[in-house]
Amino acid sequence: MKNNPVGWFEIYVQDMPRARAFYEAVFQGALSPLANPEGDASGTEMWAFPSGMDTYGSPGALVKMPGYPSGSGGTLVYFSCADCAQEAGRAAAHGGKVFKDKFSIGPYGFVALVTDTEGNLIGLHSMA
Repeated sequence: MKNNPVGWFEIYVQDMPRARAFYEAVFQGALSPLANPEGDASGTEMWAFPSGMDTYGSPGALVKMPGYPSGSGGTLVYFSCADCAQEAGRAAAHGGKVFKDKFSIGPYGFVALVTDTEGNLIGLHSMA
């Protein structure tokens, strides 16, 4: 593989205003609306995380799509952080729950796991 294996991610939600407020508070940045897809995906609402073509990592969005549930399900997205304990604390303060406090993963840094307001488990990763 020449590229990073993840090219895009979506986190499915049921209550978009609540989910947006959670992610914007935890990561201290605004999400941007994406145009409503046409065809089979009409009725879908999407809000993108900040991203840039010249930066490391994968772009993605919160998605509210009729018939697609939110919640735990076998895929875990990790967000890069300066100190994952800070984002975990903000997650708990904004309606989420800390599933596992910050812990070491050896030379790869640290991880914390939190549940968002929609029941999705997300990872937080930092080197400090």
